[in-house]
Formats: sequence, structure tokens, C-alpha cells
Amino acid sequence: MDDIKLAMGLRNKKEKALEEIILKYTPLVAAIIYNVGKGNLSKEDIEEVTSDVFMTLWKNSDKVLPDKLKGYICCIARTRALNKLSGLKNNNVISLEEWNPEDNFSIDDHTEKQELKNELKTIIDEIGEPDKEIMIRYYMYYQKTSKISEVMKLNLETVKSKLRRTREKIRSKLMERGYEV
Repeated sequence: MDDIKLAMGLRNKKEKALEEIILKYTPLVAAIIYNVGKGNLSKEDIEEVTSDVFMTLWKNSDKVLPDKLKGYICCIARTRALNKLSGLKNNNVISLEEWNPEDNFSIDDHTEKQELKNELKTIIDEIGEPDKEIMIRYYMYYQKTSKISEVMKLNLETVKSKLRRTREKIRSKLMERGYEV
């Protein structure tokens, strides 16, 4: 079954659709989690996060756009993997007496980061293929250049060169739009 039919089944809370999605996307989800984890997640952690990805998908099935199923799953996988890593790294709990919200967060910082994030998304959407896919694989899915080269059937040096040039394009576009980089 194609992704649009699977997404529609998911939106209609059909368990069969979820089962097919799990069968189809488990290898991709596990690979994303593994790549994001950079060797810091155990096999059990990867299995736990993979399961959590599909539970999240099921709970939020009404939000899935039929033509965006794969992207939605990949975003959930990346976010859940980062959350798991963060949980592993942040086992030290700070008491409320020690915490000062002004130390590490301000509304202005948050707003600026959100604006920059939106600007980056716009710029990346303007980038043509295959450069856009290379950037997404490298920065969102944490794939190594050698893996990108293999999957996309491009020379390794070509992948590295395209990454470098695309970063420069992004940097110059951000500077043109008034951001300090």
C-alpha cells in the first residue's frame, strides 16, 4: 500500500494501517535513531525509541498529512532520539532553588532562535536537488558523508563539496537578510 493510503488509514484509526507503517518504516526509524545517537544509545534504547515513535504517530494520527507521512515519521524519530539522548545526559536534576531561568533562557532569545529557524527553513526550501537532500541527510538524519555518497550514488568528494558550497550559500543568504553568522 502506498503512503497516502497508509496515512488515510492511520487518520481513520485503522490498526492495519499502523501495522503496515511499522513494517515499512522500522528500518528507517531505527537508522535515524542510531545516527542521531552517534553510538550513545544501546540496542534497547533504540528499540524503546522506535516503539515510542510509532506510539506518537498513532496518538497524533489526525495531524498527519497524507502526502507527508514519511517526513512526519522521520521528524518524530529525530526528536525522540534527541530527547532520549538529552535524558541520558541530563541525569543531574537541579533544584528549584538553584535554577535561575534568566541564566539560560529569555523570550528574546527564543523569538530570535525561532525567527532564524524559520529563515533557515525558507532558505533550505529554495535550495535545489540534490544539494537539499544532502543537507537534510547530513544535518537532520546525521548521516555520514560516506553513507550519503553510497545511498545517492555520488562521489564522496562531490558530497563534501556540495555540503561546503551549500553551507556557504546559506551563510551568504542569511547575511543578506541581516543575520550575523
